Amino acid sequence: MSAPSTPVPPSTPTPPLSPATTRAPGPVPTAKAPATARLDWRLRFAVLSVIWGFSFLLIKVGTEAYAPFQVALGRVFFGALALLTVLLIRREPLPRGRRTWAHLSVAALLLNTAPFSLFAYAELSIPSSLAGICNATSPLWGMALSLVALSEDRPTRRRFAGLGLGFLGVLTVLGAWQGFSGLDAKGTALALLAALCYPIGWIYVRRTLASTPGSPVALTGAQLLVSTLQLAAVSALFTSTPASFPLWPTLSVIALGALGTGMALQMQYGLVTEIGPTTAQMVTYFIPVIATTAGVLLLDEQLHWNTPVGAAVVLAGAALTQTRRR
Repeated sequence: MSAPSTPVPPSTPTPPLSPATTRAPGPVPTAKAPATARLDWRLRFAVLSVIWGFSFLLIKVGTEAYAPFQVALGRVFFGALALLTVLLIRREPLPRGRRTWAHLSVAALLLNTAPFSLFAYAELSIPSSLAGICNATSPLWGMALSLVALSEDRPTRRRFAGLGLGFLGVLTVLGAWQGFSGLDAKGTALALLAALCYPIGWIYVRRTLASTPGSPVALTGAQLLVSTLQLAAVSALFTSTPASFPLWPTLSVIALGALGTGMALQMQYGLVTEIGPTTAQMVTYFIPVIATTAGVLLLDEQLHWNTPVGAAVVLAGAALTQTRRR
């Protein structure tokens, strides 16, 4: 998920490097659009939505054979490998300076290591579709935090209304009127906490790395490299080496990193360059729809009426928080 991952103000994070995905902590690219721009942007937008929407299904499949920390480790490792390959082809160096790498270490913890691990742990006990919907609350958390942490984000009645509407949607998804019966509270809380990590990370990035020289690919590649080291250490301490490497879970983890992070970020940079961040960020609102569809059709996850209805309310609220007066 990341998804990351959208080059918009920190009050609108998406999964990051994932929706997870997230945009690299650096300036929005303004150079020529990459080679992928030869494809119509609508097609690339659709492919990007599918890749990030399927991320939650891939996490679910990965946890069938690997510990959550190992799934997160594979995700950042193959994502870093993909971006470092791009840098090698471009002959572009990684960022320099101890201070930059120190800030990237914190960014990696908040935007990759923590949320990727939390989502993996959450999906041990909740459906991938619910994890995808929880991920969609990131813009809501971001707006609430930015009102406190970022003085330039002024509250408006419309944004407050969007915040309230969004969290009403969350309560609808969780079935609050039923006392949250049939819901794994721990798994849901972990997924919501993962979604909260993204806006905290982006506020930190905005305060510390916004003017750092270097391309988004170089900064993101460095960030994923640091996250790989963090998760390698954590996995060595808290998990044991897998006894086997089953085909589908292994392929899921590889795809989660190489496609969901490496390829998806490259596509996103091209979209931002071509159509601008405002339109490109709309991919955020397709992710939970695709995640829910994939979970129901491919994993036979149950779907009750309140899940899609609540998800629609969450997305409406998130969209409302991002509207600004001209």
